This record gives sequence, structure tokens and C-alpha cells, in this order.
Amino acid sequence: MRKLLLVTTILVAAPVVAQQAPTTLSEPTVADPAQWPAAASQGLIDPATEKRIDALLAQMSVEEKVGQMIQADIGNIKPEELRKYPVGSILAGGNSPPLSGNDRSPQKDWVETARAFRAVAMEERPGHVRIPLIFGVDAVHGNNNVIGATIFPHNIGLGAANDPDLIRRIGHVTALETAAAGPDWAFGPTLAVPQNDRWGRTYEGYSEDPALVASYAGAMIEGLQGKPGQGRIQQGQVAASAKHFLGDGGTTDGIDQGNTQVDEATLIRIHAAGYPGAINAGTMTVMASYNSWNGVKMHGNKSLLTDVLKGRMGFQGFVVGDWNGHGQIPGCTATDCPQTFNAGLDMAMAPDSWKGLFESTVRHVREGTIPMSRVDDAVRRILRVKFRLGLFDAPRPLEGKDLLGTPEHRAVAREAVSKSIVLLKNEGVLPLKSSANILVAGPGADSIGMQSGGWTLSWQGDGNGNELFPNGQSIYAGIAEAVKQDGGSATLSVDGSFAKKPDVAIVVFGEQPYAEMRGDIRTLEFQPGDKQALATLRKLRAQGIPTVAVFLSGRPMWVNPELNASDAFVAAWLPGTEGGGIADVIIGDRTGKPRKDFHGRLSYSWPKSAGQFVLNRGMTGYDPLFAFGYGLTYAKPGKVGTLSEEAGLDSSLANTTIFFSRGQTPAPFSFWSDSQVKRAVAEGPAQQEGAVQLTWPAGAETVRIGGGALDFTREANADLSIQISYRVDVAPKGPVRLLMEGGTNKGAIDATSLFGTARGWQTAKVFLKCYTANGVDLTKVEAPFVLQATGPFVVTIADVRIVSDPNNSVCPGAK
Repeated sequence: MRKLLLVTTILVAAPVVAQQAPTTLSEPTVADPAQWPAAASQGLIDPATEKRIDALLAQMSVEEKVGQMIQADIGNIKPEELRKYPVGSILAGGNSPPLSGNDRSPQKDWVETARAFRAVAMEERPGHVRIPLIFGVDAVHGNNNVIGATIFPHNIGLGAANDPDLIRRIGHVTALETAAAGPDWAFGPTLAVPQNDRWGRTYEGYSEDPALVASYAGAMIEGLQGKPGQGRIQQGQVAASAKHFLGDGGTTDGIDQGNTQVDEATLIRIHAAGYPGAINAGTMTVMASYNSWNGVKMHGNKSLLTDVLKGRMGFQGFVVGDWNGHGQIPGCTATDCPQTFNAGLDMAMAPDSWKGLFESTVRHVREGTIPMSRVDDAVRRILRVKFRLGLFDAPRPLEGKDLLGTPEHRAVAREAVSKSIVLLKNEGVLPLKSSANILVAGPGADSIGMQSGGWTLSWQGDGNGNELFPNGQSIYAGIAEAVKQDGGSATLSVDGSFAKKPDVAIVVFGEQPYAEMRGDIRTLEFQPGDKQALATLRKLRAQGIPTVAVFLSGRPMWVNPELNASDAFVAAWLPGTEGGGIADVIIGDRTGKPRKDFHGRLSYSWPKSAGQFVLNRGMTGYDPLFAFGYGLTYAKPGKVGTLSEEAGLDSSLANTTIFFSRGQTPAPFSFWSDSQVKRAVAEGPAQQEGAVQLTWPAGAETVRIGGGALDFTREANADLSIQISYRVDVAPKGPVRLLMEGGTNKGAIDATSLFGTARGWQTAKVFLKCYTANGVDLTKVEAPFVLQATGPFVVTIADVRIVSDPNNSVCPGAK
């Protein structure tokens, strides 16, 4: 899974003590292949192809062979550089734009980018062995990088559908729309079996249950690649990548890229469950995982990558790394890591480090540090996939064709939505009459971006307005369409206000989009300390309005108060671009008779308290609110009593990124009182509820917002920024500096360009890596927002928080 980060240190706040099943381990790090299930790649090896590979290997120089083992990101390489550096693969990372420069681009831009790189790779040059590139993208719920593509529910929802044939059809549509846009390799399916719901990638896993994951693995591979040995890019199939091998869903405390501390039997039984089926179905590639197994990084674990995967499991495709994952191996850097190739990695994903890694790897091969036999094996595997996928054959009849978001593809996505949503509670309210007057409220009601979640047009999926989804439909739009035909009405009101009392209200709310790292949380409580959705639900019910909750989330969450405040509650997960699939189930005919019943059943157990992080079927002490497999239907209803509203955890544990919002410093942050700057309540800009005006006296003074001990190393490496919404009322008398305090911090950023002149409301985003570049230590931050200036100076602040979208982020004062 592509992410824009090179993580070298992974630290979070002290873990919360919760229901963690204790395990006594001898902590093995070397696998015994005899204990693992056997499998065998299908459709990859045939004598004619192997003979062609032999001929190519005989012609290739060391540089050309090593080049095949390197993958560069299109944001960090230009097509013309391929003439000097013969890399074998390119990828488009989550925030990497096509050559047009716009990371939210239509199909045409992606096709032109693919063709530009391909043309240089395949041009005739003296001494150049012509080998096609393989172009990979994170097409994880449809070809989600491209405007206009069909976006399917994330895997957590598909798991609830429990329908392998649907998964195969989703894979087929994803492959067609990916091939039509230019890439020929989809980084999926994710075969993680998430065991701790704090993990920010929980929604990428189909289920906590290894058997369900195993039942989907082969189906998705077949959907993407076709039958073993038959899939070719010319027919609209793309290479699949079973990921992440191995144990990504089992890290301690759910920390992304962390340490999976389990015995070998557990690693096999839970975390390897999907791989035999994927290999038997002919998966062309497998992606190595960031995590460690009992302290040993997977990118460097030879016993698992070589002895188990390629040996016992008979995998004949190639193993690709994750984004600079090789750089996390002890003794390695992102630009120098012979250990990873010797361990069994065939292609290193080196997005921004490709040039240095290429040069160092050539040196290691010439010196014998990496044996030529290992190089030839890696290159053979890569060439095998390229031949079998048809990349050596020039015609691409589907590329550039109008296949994105077709009615047929959208119908598959809509079916997936209707089958994936789970009814948790229904006090006789659903289905709604299509003749009713319905109020549709909540931040997710008319937000295709929110309902699609992370890995949608960008890595974290934030900042996506409805205009970026020309072939999509919001949940509100789907409801409005469903009731219009029978004389009903749907009125959109995000805050739940109304002029005429409705017959019923639907409130759509949930998690804002996120992907890995940013998605890691410290409590399962929804909106801890800031229960806006609950306030809307209670307001409507207090007025005697039957209320239906539609909850958007990438994991099960503690929502007992919201359940109590709803007459019906639907877990809709992250349904993607076909919001109408929800209306298909919750809106009946004009008399209230169901048009379609609920189908979805929980593929993850639902927590009874906010601290039930590890809650998996079959574990000792299993005590969920709603068990694995739970799901009400119209045919088989059930009752949910009044639930406890004691979360069981301190709500302030959740907040590590919002320092000032709506006129307040949310816990655990506060303005420190060691400043002579006066603070006064002020009105914020139109879209924000409150602000604080800060008035400096004459002379130098500092304002600080602090609380807790934070490590922003991962965030800085991932190109996250601190975002400040502000207005300069009176310009300062001298320079203005931004810094963070804690530990040994002494550096600061010259932010005079942002605050030096009087101006109206502005929003500035400053890369966290700029703090590091200016000498700020981000590993022990106690005050994440510090503003130094010389008065008189007056500035009004409306919002300060960490954000993931790098667009328009700057490094003020940089030279």
C-alpha cells in the first residue's frame, strides 16, 4: 500500500490498557517452512516464456538487471531519466500526480503519463535492451486515483457482504478501469486480518476472521487477473498484488508498521490465511509488509520471503516492497540495502530513493555482496510477469477507452453497497415510506468524499468535493431519487434544522477520511469530547421526529450514546461513490413495504466499550456488544435495549492533531499561561464557529498551545502539515517565528511572510518537515503551536490542526 512516508521511528503515546489477550512467547523470528501450508503458483511458468527470459538475461548488463529490481514514483522521476537509469517499474503514490501536475486528474492525464514513460522505456537505442515498464497504482477500491472512476466500498464493507462472486466482479471492473487509464498493476488485494481496531488500516481488511479473508483471496485475484495463465493487459486484466506479507494486521496496540508479536502457529493460522488461495489463483506479485515479526522487519526476513513464500508456498511471481520499506531494516537506508534483496525481495519500491538505491545496488552486485544468482532469480521473476501479462506486446486496445464509471460498472458498485450495509438497530422505523417527507442531515449526507474514505483521489482521501466525482452519487442524492418517484420529498439540512417538521430524519455521520498512520487511534469512542452527531440526533428526537442513523466508519466503534439516540442504526462503512445503494435498502415503497432487505452481517465484532481494541471471535473473554455475524433484517428483526453510555476511557486520549477549533483548545491541549499576550473571544470566518484574538504588548512575547508529549516524526516523514486559519489585524513590529517546544528544541521557522502584514482571513499550511529542517526536534513535542512576535501585534486565530493534504503547503522562510 503506497504511502508518502519513509518511517524510521514509530512512536505513539503510551498505549492504553484495554482488553488485550495476553500471550507468552518465545518470540521466534525464523520460520519453519514445514509448518506452513503448501501452495503452488498457477499459470505463470511455461517453457516458451522461460526460453525468452533466458535470451533476455543473456543480453542484459548488470545495470539493466538491477534496474528491473527498482521501482520509482512518478512524482520523483521524469521519463527522460529512463535513458540513463533503466528502472523496471514506476508507481503513482497516493499523492503523486500524473505529468500534468494535478494529483486529482481525469483519465486522459493518466493515459498520457503512462504512454510518455512507456515510450522512452521501449525506444530503440544503441546498447539498450528493450524491456517494458510495469506501472503500479493503489487501485484498492476501484481505480480510486482517477476522476470519474467507479469507487467501491472499502474492504471492511465487502467483508460484511460475504459474497465471493461479488468480489470477483468488483476485481474485474477495477481491472478494466485501471487498464483503461494506463497502469497495468493494481496493488491489491489486501489480505490483512486486522486484530486490533485501533489500527488505521482496519478498513482495508475484509474481516477479523481468517476464514472469510481466505474465501475472498482467490476471487479477487481472478477478478483482477482473469483465470490463471489467461489474463493479459490487452483484455483488460492487470497484475494483482497480494499484500502485505506478513502480519500487518496483528501489530501490538494496532500501531501501523509496528511489531507483530505472535508465535509461528498464530502467524500461520490468522495472518497467512489468504495467501495459499491467492497463490493458487495465480497472483503475479506479493507485496512485503512494513511490520516486523517479533522484532525482525518483514522486508529483511529471508525465512518468510524466500523459504516460506517462494519455497513452501511455491510462489513463482515476484515480491515487491512497500514504500521505502527496505530502509527500515537495521543497517539499511532507503538508498542502500543489499540485505533486502538477499532476503528475497525482488523489486524495491524506492519512490524518492530510486537513484541512490540503483547506484548502490549496482555496486553491491559488482562486489558480490548480492550474488548474481539472486539478481538473475529476481529479474527472471519480474520478466516472467511482464511476459505473462502481455506487456511485451504493444497493442493496448482498451487504454484510453471510455470505460470509467459506466452504468454497468456503477451497477456492480451499487449492488456492493446494498449488500454491505449492516442493520444494528431498528425500532420499527425502517423501511421508510417513499411517500414520506424526509429530512436528511449530518456532515456525510451530501459528501461523496466522506462516504468514500481514504485512498480516494489522494492518499488520505481528504479535501474531495462532490464535483470531483462526476459519476458518483451522494447518500442524500440517492435518497432524494428514491422518494421522488412516489411523491415523497428529501430535504438536505446538514445541521438538522428545518422550517416544516419532517415525517422522519436520516442523519449521516461518521469518521472523516483517513488512511494509514493518520488513522491510528487511541480510543474506539466516536467523537470523544465533541459529540456533534449525538447532539443532532438528540435534538431531532426531542422534537418527536423518528430518527435513522447512517454511520460511516472504517472500523467498528463505540457509539452507544448514538445508538440510544436513534430509532434505527445502520453501519454503512465506507460505501464509495454509489450512495444510492443505501436508499435501495432503507427506502421502501410508498406503503413502507421493503424493496430490498438487509444482507450485510458484521465481519468485525462490535465493541461494548471504547477500550475493547482487541475483540475477535474465538478469543478468551469474548464479550462484544454485537457479535461477529450479527445483522438484523426486515424478515428477522431484533431488539436493542438501552445501552450503557460509560465509555470506559478518558476521551482526551483521542486527540493528537487538533490544537484549536471552534473557539476552544480541545483536551488535552490548552493555552499556556506564561505569556503577557491578551486573549479575547472573537468571531471566526463564515465556515468556522469561533476564534481567539491575540494581542501582543510592546516588545517580544510568545504564545503557546501545549499538552501531552507527542512525536511527529511519522507525520513529518509523511508530508503532513500544520494548518493555521488566521487573520492579521495589526502587523507586527518585527519578525514572526513558528516553532514547537519540548525536549531540546531550539530551532524555529521564520513565518514573517505569513504574519508580517495586515490581511483578511487566510489559511496557511506549513510542512512539518520544515520544522525539522529548521532545527526543531519533533520527537518530544510538548507545545505543538508556538508563535513568537514583537508587538504591538494583533492576530486572530480560528483553527490550528495537523492535516494530511500536501497541496499548497509551504516552508516559509526557506531559501
